[in-house]
Amino acid sequence: MAQLGVNIDHVATLRQARRTYEPDPVYAAYIAEMAGADLITVHLREDRRHIQERDLRLLRQTVSTRLNLELSCEPEVVAIACELRPEQATLVPERREEVTTEGGLDVCSDPQRVQRAVEALRAAGMEVSLFIDPAAEQVRQAAQLHAESVELHTGSYALARGCAQQDELSRLVDAGALAVSLGLKLHAGHGLNYHNVQPVAKIEHMNELNIGHSIVARAVFVGFQQAVQEMKRLITIA
Repeated sequence: MAQLGVNIDHVATLRQARRTYEPDPVYAAYIAEMAGADLITVHLREDRRHIQERDLRLLRQTVSTRLNLELSCEPEVVAIACELRPEQATLVPERREEVTTEGGLDVCSDPQRVQRAVEALRAAGMEVSLFIDPAAEQVRQAAQLHAESVELHTGSYALARGCAQQDELSRLVDAGALAVSLGLKLHAGHGLNYHNVQPVAKIEHMNELNIGHSIVARAVFVGFQQAVQEMKRLITIA
């Protein structure tokens, strides 16, 4: 059964809209854990558009499950991760002009840059995951870079409809099988919601799903605790 990683970035997005102190993503993490989250995921972006260093430092002290830090390969952010040492570090692509992450990290185009980040994070004691597109060449390169896991980008699957969505699901299944055969743990995330999560949760050897926006959006209507519980239930019965 896949574990549920609750991404609390968009709780911070709401706070930063007014640049005030509420809602507090640290409190959201506490509620998520009480509701059954297996880990808490945050993305410390270079432009600090949502999660702030203050949040990350407090989360490192208060998260009682596991903390998964998403970050770019930039040395400044890698250094912060190496200082705070969350249980897991997930390397992701990052462009300042994007609204949200638009695809997987291309680990084939500049493997040396990714390798430097992987080595630094692993040396600091973190499990390293690479957020990649579900393509065979990306999975194979991730294994060569000595990551412990890959998180398959599910954005194309989430946006597709009908037969196209089944095709995207097949890509995820094939990439997942290859990853596991190469000794990698299998994670997935991006765009997953209450309507499309179960087929991904059912993929063989799926270990972790990271979901944020849909949970925060649902929480507007039912509360954060119930939103997390509902997602956890869907994953559990998948």
